[in-house]
Amino acid sequence: MPDVNCKICNKIFYAKPFWLAKGYGVYCSKECHYSGIRKGKKMPCDICGKETYKQLKQLENSKSGKFFCNKSCQTVWRNQEFIGSKHANWKTGRHAYRSVLSRNKINKICTLCKTKDTRVLAVHHIDKNRTNNTVSNLAWLCHNCHHLVHHHKNETEKFNKMLVVAK
Repeated sequence: MPDVNCKICNKIFYAKPFWLAKGYGVYCSKECHYSGIRKGKKMPCDICGKETYKQLKQLENSKSGKFFCNKSCQTVWRNQEFIGSKHANWKTGRHAYRSVLSRNKINKICTLCKTKDTRVLAVHHIDKNRTNNTVSNLAWLCHNCHHLVHHHKNETEKFNKMLVVAK
């Protein structure tokens, strides 16, 4: 009766002779077998520090050399790393004015008519310089008021008075 030591946990277990003849009978259980055939490493998550197993292929193919325990930790890192000019869709930042107002938590309300329907809101450049995307130069206007401010003097004056009152 051949009793053998498990290759992983050194537990003594019975192995049938024909298992040993075929090269089997090395592990005492499925758990030991699965941990014995693993070739990767446990790596700490770059965001939360939690240890997670990574296969050799994953270790070799990592472009950044950083490893994560799940997609949410990876997303946190990606949103910190790939912003501004590093982002794949970056185009000089001149068209980011809409997000400038949202990021600075400026309420999405038309400055003139006070409509809150976000489907009709547009961003207006106060000095009419499209490259000046500072928060003080941007304002929310609905499409109708935006057109009026650009093409009618009295509406432009009314808009400027509203800005002075708002500040």
